[in-house]
Amino acid sequence: MLDDAARGVFPPADGSVTVLPQPNPRDAGVLALTAHAVIFTDEEPEWVRERLAAVESDPLAAPLSAPFLADLMARTGRLVNNVDFVTVAAPLPGPPELALTEIADRDHPRVRRALAYRDAVRVWAADGGVLVLGRGVAGRWEAAVEVDGTARRRGLGRALATAARHLVPDGAPVWAQQAPGNAASVRAFQAAGFRPVGAEALLVARAPAAPARPGRASAPAHVPLPGPAPAGTAAASRDQWRTSP
Repeated sequence: MLDDAARGVFPPADGSVTVLPQPNPRDAGVLALTAHAVIFTDEEPEWVRERLAAVESDPLAAPLSAPFLADLMARTGRLVNNVDFVTVAAPLPGPPELALTEIADRDHPRVRRALAYRDAVRVWAADGGVLVLGRGVAGRWEAAVEVDGTARRRGLGRALATAARHLVPDGAPVWAQQAPGNAASVRAFQAAGFRPVGAEALLVARAPAAPARPGRASAPAHVPLPGPAPAGTAAASRDQWRTSP
């Protein structure tokens, strides 16, 4: 379904809800498309549909409503950090125009954060910014950027987001989530050619993920990253804007 959405092919906009098992022990959540929602959880589909029907709101809004997400959190013991705006872009050929230096230190704060949500993580630093690329929900490639407060309003966010389209491997589409209230991030990714797909709430494990269940593949191994980020990069700044996570 994600591959289809990246190509602009969506499920029927008929108000229905698709309930799927989790693709792996880490990834669970709700993806809302135009008049169609996808809920991926290992909870029983009957329980999911029962709780959706109990929500006192427009049925189209129920999957991302606060009451339903609260029920999911209580049931799964997981946490919803945010409801994000979800975008996607096609890859671009050749190397990025922006000068980037790969961060090799796995203890770098941005690397540590990314590893909680993604596999095969790579992180690059630019002058005043950071770009993260890794495999997120169901193995899709996801990008996130940070811009130092002193480097804002120079087009750096757009340049970092565009660089992600050059760096994504295998000619795959690259996805990005933005907090809807973070207008600077939303504008930067749209200016870089990312188009809206829907909205998403991820159910994040409060504790380390449990081992894979029998018959399920475990999460991919993290890719070792080849040097610490230079002092003063965006990852060290306390005045940043970012995508989420």
